[in-house]
Amino acid sequence: MILVTGATGILGRVIVLYLLQQGKKVRATKRPNSNLEDVRKSFAFYTENPDFYFEKIEWYNVDFDDIQSLENAVSGVEEVYHCAAKVSFHPNRKFEMYHTNIEGTKQLLYACQNTAVKKFCFISSIAVLDGLNENGEMDENSDFNHKLLHSAYAKSKHFSEMEVWRASAEGMNVVIVNPGIFIGSGNWKSSSGEMFQSLEKSPFSFSGSSAYIDVRDVAKISIDLMDKNIFDQRFILISENKKYQEIANFVKNKSGQKPVKVLSSGVLQFGIVLGNIFGWAFPILKMLNKTNIEALTSNNQISNQKIKNQLNYQFIPVLESLNFHWKNYIKNQTKA
Repeated sequence: MILVTGATGILGRVIVLYLLQQGKKVRATKRPNSNLEDVRKSFAFYTENPDFYFEKIEWYNVDFDDIQSLENAVSGVEEVYHCAAKVSFHPNRKFEMYHTNIEGTKQLLYACQNTAVKKFCFISSIAVLDGLNENGEMDENSDFNHKLLHSAYAKSKHFSEMEVWRASAEGMNVVIVNPGIFIGSGNWKSSSGEMFQSLEKSPFSFSGSSAYIDVRDVAKISIDLMDKNIFDQRFILISENKKYQEIANFVKNKSGQKPVKVLSSGVLQFGIVLGNIFGWAFPILKMLNKTNIEALTSNNQISNQKIKNQLNYQFIPVLESLNFHWKNYIKNQTKA
């Protein structure tokens, strides 16, 4: 039996599906109010037999604050894919992220102690990376630097990783993957699933860049690492580094809109001043802080060479990925 946490999320649902397609038994965690119908519908984007696979899922309501709930969920489980996390870059959600991401991971690992769990895959993020290698790129040795400014999300994932490494030191077989920004289908109004809706609405973009990856690649690689028993390592999972402007204009072009206008660093800096003055009246201005602006204007290159060498893996190109999921987004909008 395999447990997947965060199974209703944009990535978790794909990991569940791919495991089921391999003939494995899957237990999936959810909240009592989770939208399972959205998961069922999104399976249709990835398989011709969505109902067949959806009906095979063993759903569990899990409260990460309740150790008994977690112990029940891991009972009889041999492998865990921990995808559940809170993602936000709003400063007001800092403590919610710390609680969900750090304490939730700690509780889950505690529940796994002295059980049948033999393997643990943790889905982290490239947000924890700091420092460049000799090629001017971030890689798996770009360790989190506490002296630098970080978003609350990055801190929450870093300290979650520390909990996973602690479990590794105590004897659990663990692997950590650090994906870039997810490109996927379903969960259209939450986290990375909001990408197309947000880009379609906004007339602006930013001067920086980030690294992107299709959720299908993350799912396949995570499962492959576990199946091949590759442990006690971390792997950056990205397809390509792309400018925010290029990603935004892809959506604008597909939706028949004008190209975006790039907001300069100066304009964003002025936004910090406005946030300090009018943040109480316009909460969105609070998003314009030094940490977020640095992320939106930086152009750090990130390397995926380690996983390519390890698995000889060929990633889905970003534009191909965007095109596939954009079509799914439009299908969903048409049916809505």
